[in-house]
Amino acid sequence: MDKINQTIASIKPLDEKAMTEARKRQNNLTKPQGSLGQLESLSIQLAGIKETQRPRIIHKVIFTLAGDHGVTEEGVSAYPSEVTPQMVYNFLRGGAGINVLARHIGARVVIADFGVSSVLQKHPELKDKKINMGTRNMTKGPAMSREEAIRSIEAGIELVEEELPKGIDILGTGDMGIGNTTPSSAITTAFTGADVPRVTGRGTGIDNEGWRRKVQVIQKALEINRPNPDDGIDVLSKVGGFEIGGIAGVILAGAKYRIPTVIDGFISGAAALIATSLSPQAKLYLIASHQSVERGHQIILEHIGLKPLLNLDMRLGEGTGAALGIFLVEASLKILDEMATFSEAGVSEKI
Repeated sequence: MDKINQTIASIKPLDEKAMTEARKRQNNLTKPQGSLGQLESLSIQLAGIKETQRPRIIHKVIFTLAGDHGVTEEGVSAYPSEVTPQMVYNFLRGGAGINVLARHIGARVVIADFGVSSVLQKHPELKDKKINMGTRNMTKGPAMSREEAIRSIEAGIELVEEELPKGIDILGTGDMGIGNTTPSSAITTAFTGADVPRVTGRGTGIDNEGWRRKVQVIQKALEINRPNPDDGIDVLSKVGGFEIGGIAGVILAGAKYRIPTVIDGFISGAAALIATSLSPQAKLYLIASHQSVERGHQIILEHIGLKPLLNLDMRLGEGTGAALGIFLVEASLKILDEMATFSEAGVSEKI
């Protein structure tokens, strides 16, 4: 827990002076003030994060974390758990959606095993952060021990720190784990108090009967475990996942090292609930890339106070939404840096 506490203690407020200067420049660019909407506010937020009036992005990194979930025993997913390791190999071969979009925006993808329930083949680009061979079935008790929950967050922090020497100007979060919308729904209910049916979607595409079963499974897990919303570690250990804890660690590390963190969809949102419960100030470093089709995601974003950049009916995960979000963040910074001011362009200002 020392590493988590030290990380949280190192998270500082945004640089108000840099934000003021960035806002002043935005207001003097050749456009009506506010006409580029979130592209303007994004650039100002980035100035505060980076402590400079005109920040630039070169090194883009998407962290895609994988883990399995014992609750899949309850039939909550349309796909078997075998898909998790198969998709990890697909990531490593460069054939998944996240690989395509990462190439499109010029980002590198860091793939990490946080709890896949099989032994993965060694690969030079696979980070081994395995906490255990998948979580336990949370309808029969806690998904993991408190020590495992702490370790998963710490491993996420370590993952970012190991990549820092290669350069990280912005990071995105992603996930892979069959069944992980089930713990994400449980986490959402635990923190927001929303009814389980309101936060439970269809995940990989379950039918009506499967959805009703999934709701019952989540309600049972919450009744048995009674996670404490005032203790993020307790929520993670009772009804979470190893990759969710890892993403929470990535978020906290991003805030510590003043790296803007673009979160993906529902699973990354659940991790953000964990991270911001541990450090409310970490929210200042977060950017919501999109609003997932998963119905609980909107509730998460409203609870944290984040406005999504996109709504494209996406629900793939992997970091795909984060990749698109990073593209927009970079666009916002180019507007701030490259667009001429009224005086530079010789354009008359508003009367």
